[in-house]
Amino acid sequence: MPAQQKKIIFCIAGVLSFACALGTAAAVGTQRWVKGTILCKTGALLVNATGQELEKFIGEIQYGLFHGERVRQCGLGGRPFQFSFFPDLLKVIPASIHVSVILFCTVLIIFALVGAGFFMFNAFGSPYETLHGPVGLYLWSFIACSCGCLIMILFSSEVKIHHLSEKIANFKEGSFTFKTHSEQFANSFWIILVCSLVHFLNALLIRFAGFEFPFSKSKDSGTITGAVDLMY
Repeated sequence: MPAQQKKIIFCIAGVLSFACALGTAAAVGTQRWVKGTILCKTGALLVNATGQELEKFIGEIQYGLFHGERVRQCGLGGRPFQFSFFPDLLKVIPASIHVSVILFCTVLIIFALVGAGFFMFNAFGSPYETLHGPVGLYLWSFIACSCGCLIMILFSSEVKIHHLSEKIANFKEGSFTFKTHSEQFANSFWIILVCSLVHFLNALLIRFAGFEFPFSKSKDSGTITGAVDLMY
């Protein structure tokens, strides 16, 4: 492939990596990871609410990795509440999983920025055949893509398996019990998915630029070496 086309491909990949870093950083600071509704189970059972009456006992909840808000509905109108994961909810949520999600988000941002820098270096500089060159580009893209996948897996398990929304809704609720009525992942969660796909696309762009995958390259060189040894 001509050098000019390689430069264009690496520039595109660098811009995409930088955009992913910005997108992930923005997603971490928002409350739009999960959005749903919460049913006041105790109040609905007391009046045997059904149909349209049940809507008076359904509130809303929305949260991110650090803070969120909910509207408490128990038949007497909505009451909005703000909450924070640190330090208020640490005792009721799976803290190890939640901290791991934040940690992998940080790693994703760092390696997305590193990847963007190295893509630009390969586009305009003179890379070496080490981590500065295609091997490094594959490595940074693989790490960033893996971190994105781990973020989605861990956060999904925290929300769905550990019932994070219910634990938040029942925090410091004495006589009322709340249950998740509906729940869906919001924009910030899907931004992480897009970033993971972009880093996977970057790996394909490196291959399209004419650089073999590291493992396939070492296998080919090993085959050639073995053929040369047989000749002697």
